[in-house]
Amino acid sequence: MTGPGRGGASYSPAGGTAILVTSVGAATGSSAAAAALARIASEPDRAALLIDFAAARAPRPSLIATSGARELEERLVAHMPDAGVASRGPICHLRLPPDPEGVEGIVAVLPLVRESAAIVHLPPRLLRTMLEESRIRPTAALLRADLGKDHALTALTARDLMLAGLAVAVLKRPAGWLAARSAQSGVLPAFGTTLPVRLCERLLGAGDQRPTGWPRARYRRP
Repeated sequence: MTGPGRGGASYSPAGGTAILVTSVGAATGSSAAAAALARIASEPDRAALLIDFAAARAPRPSLIATSGARELEERLVAHMPDAGVASRGPICHLRLPPDPEGVEGIVAVLPLVRESAAIVHLPPRLLRTMLEESRIRPTAALLRADLGKDHALTALTARDLMLAGLAVAVLKRPAGWLAARSAQSGVLPAFGTTLPVRLCERLLGAGDQRPTGWPRARYRRP
């Protein structure tokens, strides 16, 4: 599929749906939010890929992983043997370096997850680079922001993302400690307790990545 990229250039997207997750200012909790979103976007036979630019160390595999997560891990290891990759519950977790080389790594990875969502957790300084890389073509972005402290900066960041054609959602509060640890381990607490339902609807609906088990009566396209 081809289409007009930003600035009018023609490009062919790398494949797969990419949703960006980052923080604004000193807000915390973006890592847990990205993991929770990847968990919600996963199914037993179709794992979402969590790409983490902000992880301090390579992910460790969990004792239990779905067949979809293990299959995706095997594909990634075959194409990127030196990358830090692990299946964790129903998701597959990939660590990339927070630099231009890591951004190129996303371009190489997205064709391997054409049928799934790629949730990209990145530091704010890489956001502009990600948007300018036309081969990635993200569909949505989640901002973890403390509006009481960074309302103006959040508004500016959201405006730039929307002008780039992305669906944008703001997470005003971080998940609690237990919910955050559960999400990062690949375990999802009760539906809607880690991330608001409407927020997930907006982000996942932008790329048509609604899981099979999604409550259809509550789903609306953004």
